[in-house]
Amino acid sequence: MQLLKVLARVLEYPTEELQQSKDALVAAVLEDSRLPRQNKEQLLTCIDRLCDGDLMDLQEAYVGTFDRGRATSLLLFEHVHGESRDRGQAMVDLMEQYRANGLEIDAKELPDYLPLFLEYLSTRPWEEILNWLEDIHHILGLLGERLYQRESLYHVAMDSLLVLSGRKADRQELAQLVASEERDDTPEALDKVWEEEMVKFVDDQGSSCGTGGVVGQRRRELEQTQTIHLSDQLMTDATPRPAGRA
Repeated sequence: MQLLKVLARVLEYPTEELQQSKDALVAAVLEDSRLPRQNKEQLLTCIDRLCDGDLMDLQEAYVGTFDRGRATSLLLFEHVHGESRDRGQAMVDLMEQYRANGLEIDAKELPDYLPLFLEYLSTRPWEEILNWLEDIHHILGLLGERLYQRESLYHVAMDSLLVLSGRKADRQELAQLVASEERDDTPEALDKVWEEEMVKFVDDQGSSCGTGGVVGQRRRELEQTQTIHLSDQLMTDATPRPAGRA
């Protein structure tokens, strides 16, 4: 499903390649038959903003949106399992699912990274895509509302995925829930998380084994991470932009 490849690109770290792929991205959205017209218009606006905006500003906004705090993390299992051991097993299971269907991950992204997950889904039959999107619809709804309240253009991608899942979210309930949350991307909140995650390892004799910062799995410097694409056919000359809320 080409639309999922578009949404994967929209949610990736902005690059020149992304901006150069605008025509292909727009064409794929216009050709899609599942996304309602209103959502298409919003997604096209999102693509325009991502493709035509200043790249450095877009990159800075991306890092500020997705790499500070966990509330808007694009690592799906972080929203389900946090840093528990269950998350590790879930990632192993998802990796096996990828391999069973011909995808070998050879880059540094974790298997639950949403753009990579969408790349995988884009190769699967619609019934399977629908089942997966239904499984994560609660995450998509929450992410979409958090991004919307933070006035981020990326909420459009989450809204589109939620529509594709066929599940409706209670917008009023979500809005109240998110409004009551304490922001985790402020300097004070980030300092607190860093302090909590500094771990001192002590051996059985009580001697210090050294200290280290365990900052979850906070993702990359994306410029140094090669993104996985299952197929380069579509997006070699397309790019995305932002929009308003459904």
